[in-house]
Amino acid sequence: MPHRPPISEALQFLRDELESGHHQLAELTAHDAWSAFLRFGRRRFDTAATPDSDGLLFQYGTHAFSGPPMFTLDLTRQFEINDAEGEHNHYAQVHCELRYAPQSSLHSIGTFNTWFFHDTGGDLDAWADSLDIHLELLQDRKPSEISLYEEPI
Repeated sequence: MPHRPPISEALQFLRDELESGHHQLAELTAHDAWSAFLRFGRRRFDTAATPDSDGLLFQYGTHAFSGPPMFTLDLTRQFEINDAEGEHNHYAQVHCELRYAPQSSLHSIGTFNTWFFHDTGGDLDAWADSLDIHLELLQDRKPSEISLYEEPI
């Protein structure tokens, strides 16, 4: 098996992919971010050999988590973190959130989420292709804010 980097390096790998097209983060469109996230999603990390140890989440909706409501496209990678005995301890999530000022056209599409897990026999490209329709309204819009972060769950 080829060398897989540690999960602790995942956020930097995502940042590198987002900046690989010589874009400033503030200049990214949803299309740019999605393409970079998929490149990041293809890189495997040093995870446990369990079916849900490495997952990709595509989700959106209008939320008011820390201020006024914003439409948020959240591209997340979730890793299972095990303890010394190999038992589940927690998850680590790496997020790329694109936030858009509220607009009726975005609010009207509601909320959506879907997962892909690497070790369940699914096809990443087929999953990604199935999401193209969900990106249509955002395709060339520049978000008001972009946030990259990692958090334990």
